[in-house]
Amino acid sequence: GDPSLIDGTFIDRFDIIVLSRASLKTKLFINDNCRKRSKHIAFYSVDCKDSCGEIFVDLQNHSYLQKKPGGEPEQQELKYPSLQEAISVPWKDLSKKTTKLYYAMRVLESYESSEGRDPGETSLSDLPAVLALRKDMCDRMSLDESRIPTSLLERLLAAGKKEHPPVCAILGGILGQEVIKSISCKGDP
Repeated sequence: GDPSLIDGTFIDRFDIIVLSRASLKTKLFINDNCRKRSKHIAFYSVDCKDSCGEIFVDLQNHSYLQKKPGGEPEQQELKYPSLQEAISVPWKDLSKKTTKLYYAMRVLESYESSEGRDPGETSLSDLPAVLALRKDMCDRMSLDESRIPTSLLERLLAAGKKEHPPVCAILGGILGQEVIKSISCKGDP
């Protein structure tokens, strides 16, 4: 649906918001609104395409207890970037170990957004336009196009809205663990 119909009083009812299969526009809108609230609202976004998936976490400023071997737990604090901040980092500044999937997902999100499509409303017929967008984004971000293999983009486009249940189960398990750690404030998030 239209995320602009969600107001602050609705969001205030939650401590944690988890989005799945949401458009980039919706993710940015909800994440921004979580950060604007007077109370701390954790934000999670999870996406699964074919046999690939990713999770984004924004706990804002998160305090937790970290166990020390043979000692008392120590209070730790982490500051998380918003989704907008995270995806705005120039690709040339990211670690060389950044997965190819990260870049491919950004290209697909950008394509779906520019075409006004919902997540997964793609097919192999979109490949020429997606490859042109990949070239444009790589040029702007000073990244070698080979970091986003055509074969990966083909696979993600062909998958459309298909998800592999075992991958969804793994992502759900990881996400569930992270939500519990966030709520309990125990252990590294």
